[in-house]
Amino acid sequence: MKLRELAGRLECRLEGDGDIEIVRVAGIQDAAAGDLTFLANPKYEKLLATTRASAVILREQGAAAPCAMLRAPDPYLAFARAVGLFAPESRPPAGVHALAAVASDAHVGADASIGPFVAIGEGATVGERTIVFPNVTIGAGARIGSDCLIHSNVSIRERVTIGNRVILQNGVVIGGDGYGFVRRGDGTHEKIPQVATVVIEDDVELGANTTVDRPAVGETRIKAGSKIDNLVQIAHGVTVGRNVLMAAQVGIAGSTHVADDVIFGGQVGVGGHLTIGRGAVAVGQSGVTNSLDPGAMVAGYPAIDGREWRKASVLFRRLPEFKRRIEELEKRLAEPSMVSLDAMRARDALLGVRVSWDGGEGVGAGIAADGGLRVETPDGERVLSAGEVHLGR
Repeated sequence: MKLRELAGRLECRLEGDGDIEIVRVAGIQDAAAGDLTFLANPKYEKLLATTRASAVILREQGAAAPCAMLRAPDPYLAFARAVGLFAPESRPPAGVHALAAVASDAHVGADASIGPFVAIGEGATVGERTIVFPNVTIGAGARIGSDCLIHSNVSIRERVTIGNRVILQNGVVIGGDGYGFVRRGDGTHEKIPQVATVVIEDDVELGANTTVDRPAVGETRIKAGSKIDNLVQIAHGVTVGRNVLMAAQVGIAGSTHVADDVIFGGQVGVGGHLTIGRGAVAVGQSGVTNSLDPGAMVAGYPAIDGREWRKASVLFRRLPEFKRRIEELEKRLAEPSMVSLDAMRARDALLGVRVSWDGGEGVGAGIAADGGLRVETPDGERVLSAGEVHLGR
């Protein structure tokens, strides 16, 4: 693709030769002639001078490159779109494969692709242009929108609803039973039937082996635009807001409400029946045990304000030292100190005693910190050394 055409499709401002032929997108260190690369992180700006790429996507006011440039308000977004333009086309043919099992009353939309060993239950619907790869199971009454991409070994249980342009990576399970049991009097547990549904709204992506459980009543819902990484567990009755981001191995317990624009780092755990306010952030491996206000940023376990956690983490590694010092102080305080007793006796003996020295006189007022004698005089207090003092009555 000519660089000029690429600039137009990416809505970038071209600086340089628009007739350069671009054949792929590559990282700034690996790029060669014919490649388009990008610079979004200032950390890599020093690599611009040595890049072999034919063109670079840069910020509008960013540093110049020794090759053609595409100026963009958001280079990373332009890069993402460029990757899509050069991605190889891998769409399977439309139609239902001969080895698929589709119920007689199920509906498959126009130009949808149903791969081998797919099972589609009674009354289920698959929307137009949706791609279902091999070994996917779609339960009875499930509804799947248009332009979805459902990879192999996904399980979509009965009566689940999935919107348009949803991407489900390999091994996703939607609508499995929520974890609900009641303890009987004899100590055994009775299962609570999990018969409600799950709703996945438009433009959601779920990573490999992520699970979204159904509740006994109500629904579990993931709202439009949310992107969820691999190995994430969404428990029964959870609501996930719009445009939420969750990295790998996040776990959210039942009936928690996650508002819009929340971000959870990897391995964040969130307790049940909580409310996570809009735009809140929990950094990786945080344990969220209480509800969070909108815009909060927390870290640690139990999760606390991120700034306080950073301060505390500096002290964690010094705790053994602090413990040793406290024990030493306690030991010293517990032992009788002859020096301290002598000082106290001397102080008491000298209180009120008339004291003279060459050039003046006064009244003893106690022992100073350096061991000298504190004396009150008409001109104020002064400290005398032992050699200067003449005691009187």
